[in-house]
Amino acid sequence: MGSARFPASFALTRIPVHPGEQLDHYRIDSVVARSGMASIFRATDTRSGHPVAIKVPHPEMESDPVFFDRFHREEDIGKALDHPGVMKVYANGDRSQVYMVMEWVEGKLLRKILDEKKTLPPDRAVNIALGICDALHYVHSHGIVHRDLKPENIMVDPEDHIKLIDFGIAGQAGARRLTFAKLSQVMGTPEYISPEQVKGKRGDARSDIYALGVMLYEMLTGKAPFQGPNPFAIMNDRLLNNPVPPREIDPAISPELQEIIYRALERDPKNRYASAHEMALDLQHPEKVGVAERPELRDWKKRRTPWVRKILFYIMLALIPIVIFGLMIFFAKR
Repeated sequence: MGSARFPASFALTRIPVHPGEQLDHYRIDSVVARSGMASIFRATDTRSGHPVAIKVPHPEMESDPVFFDRFHREEDIGKALDHPGVMKVYANGDRSQVYMVMEWVEGKLLRKILDEKKTLPPDRAVNIALGICDALHYVHSHGIVHRDLKPENIMVDPEDHIKLIDFGIAGQAGARRLTFAKLSQVMGTPEYISPEQVKGKRGDARSDIYALGVMLYEMLTGKAPFQGPNPFAIMNDRLLNNPVPPREIDPAISPELQEIIYRALERDPKNRYASAHEMALDLQHPEKVGVAERPELRDWKKRRTPWVRKILFYIMLALIPIVIFGLMIFFAKR
């Protein structure tokens, strides 16, 4: 998928955007959100009268080639996809500066819902998860992996229909890879990225399944399964430890629903659900889910840290010369 690229001079001629002003044929109505890289505005298309969302990069970001590639990748993917569970990006011709025009969605981010409610009833959590599964099945069938699924990137309307947003670091079949090193600050969020992404691998559809498992756990329990004081501690916790079983936090969660979460959170991708459709079938028919006797349900209180591994490694290094010396004495006596 290709799209026109803006000339570098656009970064120099960029005009700050404020509510009440006009940006080409869009009237800027209000600020919806701001991040470190861009602002999102609610606007009105004066040609059609329809509301739209407009994403405008901050001036300093337009000179960043990684962000520039990310921004246009998000735009390309958004224009190519057409599904009720994916926010649509509109093709837009001549523009006076860099920005992206998207459909306007009434609703709230899943993050805001969780901030307000803390936990969701199982039926509602499953319904939202099913909507995400449906959108992921469509996206994955088109050769795209989101790679940054989290409550901040899920819009939920008043009827609990969802839309996936922000495909800026999505993996796309045939696209040039944006490496972990280049995107160290935007390669997903520590609480939601999969173990393989933590290890610097590209990730595939099963990485999105993992992130959905984290979100389902959070919707039901009110917290993410892996914790830590900083991103590196969180990622190490994911690699070394098992989360508190959901039913330990809320016994009202069924054993079958807990098993579905564990299948989505398998560390080894080959042990996870192979597809979003497969996960959806279990969510729709929990009575058919066999509950496994998992060691995670017994061993979750055993906590390991990366320091333990380091200590054992240095002990082994220290023992090597002792063992060699012992073997030399042994063979010398013989």
